Amino acid sequence: MFTRRAGVWILATTALLTTIAGRARAHVRYVTEGSGDPVDAIRFVIDVLSDPLNAALFAGGGLAVAVAVAGYLRYRPAAYDLAVLRNTLHEYVDLVPWMLRLSIGLPLVGAGFAGYFFSPAVPAVTRLFQVGIGFLLLFGFATRFVAALGLLAYLARLPFEPQLLLASEYVGALLGIVLVGSGRPSADQMFKEVADDDRTLYSSIDPVRNVSRRFDAVVSPYEDYAATAVRIALGFNFVYLGFVEKLLNPGRALQVVEKYDLTAVVPVEPGMWVVGAGLTEMALGTVLILGLFTRASCGVAFVLFTTTLFGLPDDPVIAHISLFGLASMLFITGSGPLALDNWLHGRTSTVDTSTAGTEESDETVDETSGVEEPSPG
Repeated sequence: MFTRRAGVWILATTALLTTIAGRARAHVRYVTEGSGDPVDAIRFVIDVLSDPLNAALFAGGGLAVAVAVAGYLRYRPAAYDLAVLRNTLHEYVDLVPWMLRLSIGLPLVGAGFAGYFFSPAVPAVTRLFQVGIGFLLLFGFATRFVAALGLLAYLARLPFEPQLLLASEYVGALLGIVLVGSGRPSADQMFKEVADDDRTLYSSIDPVRNVSRRFDAVVSPYEDYAATAVRIALGFNFVYLGFVEKLLNPGRALQVVEKYDLTAVVPVEPGMWVVGAGLTEMALGTVLILGLFTRASCGVAFVLFTTTLFGLPDDPVIAHISLFGLASMLFITGSGPLALDNWLHGRTSTVDTSTAGTEESDETVDETSGVEEPSPG
């Protein structure tokens, strides 16, 4: 009975939060003009939270989430199902480098042709640079070098264009590509296969094989940290957008609520929309940074991205491609190292969730890192 009630709480709470945060989650700067009416940010938040109805909604939502989490950790509903899901997702891990390249390469090409530098808020000095970086990542040619070059270009311009923080997810994504390499299918992988066969003509003239091998030997022990880099960058992006674009700039955020008539979607005052969206984004970002319930958090993030994409037609589609891809990657890999999920898994792995006895147990469980119990992430 409790597991059913917990499931209802989770679904109801998620639906409410994603409805409020999803529609208002737009990159506010991308869909508004000007800074809006001057509003004292601190006074604005205090006024919204001091309203008894608003306070009750926030307290009720927070309590519902806390009860749902505590109930899940105590009773572990659908534990066996989650174990099978993780074993299935593990089969996709070899496609993660390709997923990363597509997630970053496509929006970089689009950004280059659209004339902006990573973020639509920052004009591009030269379009060819991003188009070239994007196409090379899509092809998987000189992948690690190209990703490092793109990362350095982003970091070099960041001190002069703080608006680049609107696209902070690129830092984790590009660093992740440096760590995992091109994967397959990719031009790098094809050239490597040809070069590794000493009978081929190319093997005698390949100029980068030795350098590539040495670099792979140095980086390979840290490949698992790609998920950590992506998780922290994506979480930071949520926190930044929620805090800076919503709570610190309520005047502009209120423009979004008015422009899209969001109070007709959920009948709460505009201030509740802004503060609710900001706090929800910050909470989700903090959970991702900590690596807590990572896969579930990515599922919520995916719903937020989708809601924003269809609910706010002015929000650039290209700016969301990377976010979709990174959330999908983390859903496959889980939290990675340096995450609370790993600690929590060791504390709560008391439920028998072995997949032994299934038709694929010998091939799946034994060959996919022995995952027998679901961690929260």
